[in-house]
Amino acid sequence: MLLVGWNKRVQRGYPGPGWKNTTQQIIMSMLNIDLSFRSHTCGELRPADVGEEVTLCGWVQYLRQDLFVIMRDFSGLAQILIPQDEDKMNLKTALCDLPPESVIRVKGTVRLRPDGQENKMPTGEIEVLAESVEILNVCRKLPFEIKDFVKKSESLRMQYRYLDLRSSQMQYNLRLRSQLVMKMREYLCNVHGFVDVETPTLFKRTPGGAKEFVVPSREPGRFYSLPQSPQQFKQLLMVAGIDRYFQLARCYRDEGSKPDRQPEFTQVDIEMSFVDQAGIRGLIEGLVQYSWPVEKDPVSTPFPCITYEKAMKDYGVDKPDTRFAMKLMDISETFHNTEIEFLKDALNQPGGCIQAICIPDGAVIFFVIFWYFFSKEVSVVLVKADGALKSPLNRLMPASAKQQLLQMAQARPGDLLLISAGTQECRPLLGKLRLQCAELLEDSGVAVRDPSAFHFLWVVDFPLFLPKEEDPDQLESAHHPFTAPLPEDAHLLYSLPHKVRGQHYDLVLNGCEIGGGSIRIHKASDQQHVLETILKEDPSLLSHLLEALDSGAPPHGGIALGLDRFLSIIVGAPSIRDVIAFPKSFRGHDLMSHAPDFVSEDELKSYHIAVNWPYIKAHIC
Repeated sequence: MLLVGWNKRVQRGYPGPGWKNTTQQIIMSMLNIDLSFRSHTCGELRPADVGEEVTLCGWVQYLRQDLFVIMRDFSGLAQILIPQDEDKMNLKTALCDLPPESVIRVKGTVRLRPDGQENKMPTGEIEVLAESVEILNVCRKLPFEIKDFVKKSESLRMQYRYLDLRSSQMQYNLRLRSQLVMKMREYLCNVHGFVDVETPTLFKRTPGGAKEFVVPSREPGRFYSLPQSPQQFKQLLMVAGIDRYFQLARCYRDEGSKPDRQPEFTQVDIEMSFVDQAGIRGLIEGLVQYSWPVEKDPVSTPFPCITYEKAMKDYGVDKPDTRFAMKLMDISETFHNTEIEFLKDALNQPGGCIQAICIPDGAVIFFVIFWYFFSKEVSVVLVKADGALKSPLNRLMPASAKQQLLQMAQARPGDLLLISAGTQECRPLLGKLRLQCAELLEDSGVAVRDPSAFHFLWVVDFPLFLPKEEDPDQLESAHHPFTAPLPEDAHLLYSLPHKVRGQHYDLVLNGCEIGGGSIRIHKASDQQHVLETILKEDPSLLSHLLEALDSGAPPHGGIALGLDRFLSIIVGAPSIRDVIAFPKSFRGHDLMSHAPDFVSEDELKSYHIAVNWPYIKAHIC
């Protein structure tokens, strides 16, 4: 019987969100069916099953015309035909009185639907004539219907997450996540000999980086920190001779949530010994190719690679979306002899330049918006239908300069030019406007970015250090303090550290950073100099790492891929919360269990902690 069922599954493939039709998975599906008290899943039945007696388990999706029950499980829907015979009235009454989302077990016979009653569902050619029904659980009235077209607020979805996860999209997302992780493990362990090593969650504060969660201990004044990443541990594993390490690491950052970020997240953490940048990038390109969903168009390698400087020059951001053009252009030459005062002042500054972006067909859509809201930041130039310019700059520019501007910007009638004058620090402004313009164009029905396209990009040669915002005379790590300098810049580390570029690399997908890594400093003397002299950090906080580096550390490097962010882009989800089973809200709260929660004073005593409640002044009438 097992062999017969297996043969049928081979013939038609096993349906179900995120599943591949491979022989191995078909066999596993059969074995898993035998472990439960159902014979088939709802979504797998096909005309090849006609005449077969089946047992299905699942939820009541809805009742139709007192004739049919639509039954659902993780694999899809099946139509259950309610018998109308007199001797089956008890069965009909039981089914017709059931509220939606009640759990039932149905035994019956598969048959073809009558001509004209088929539909386009995967199981739309068949139905199951019920012979017996067992009600396993009756559902209460729910706060929302479990239907994909029913709109729910995100807060309601998170409050009743166990219901939201029943939706077909969430089922697909989580099963695809599982499949992606399985393929990644297979590639790293079986193909490249990596070792999966778990590292501690309770650790100590790391200098620099994001704010960390603090965990009290029972020793007065002593606290653990939850790690932002396993950075130090994976470097220590390289010193230990593990050679190739990875893990699916849970990471924590005490910062506000965003659509692509939350306080706890998962990253595919990787470290290798005796490797350079090219080796890490090649490994990741192979990993992405190997684990890429089969239902998506194949990924081509190698991925394009540009420097940080070129990314900022052409796109104004260090994680450019390369699915559309609208690059930044340097048009300083057009205004070389200008008499326009603010443009002349900009060009006379050290590093001064005039840059622009051209928005195709943006004149009608954006002109008023930018004129009123951005006129202080950018100059707006409308290219009219006859090729003339409409702008406050128009009367101040000679005809030759106007013509040169149009040629340099490759502007056509109906286009809109946004011009920014100043130092290179103006690039991020235009970079931000470039992305906002793409969104506004798409909102107006103009196709700009292909939602089905996946554009991977490596960005390399980042600055190793950046001036601190609060104190520009002090430097901070652009990535983290363990990144090694580029070999050609290593001599500047002790003399001109602000000019040093790092061996840091980011992987960008459709304008989102999905991974970042670097080749590490593997000599204790260089690491101590970076911490103590350049970053002004106390090196004693990392004495264990410095001692390890001084104990025969091999050259090593690694990367971390943001699994949640990567998967959300693949499935087209607006937020990483749509690919996490139990995510946190924007405030970092679990709306379902109401975490974080209060702890009594008695419970806090063993940790030698007292709460300093904020004082709220009473309002006196």
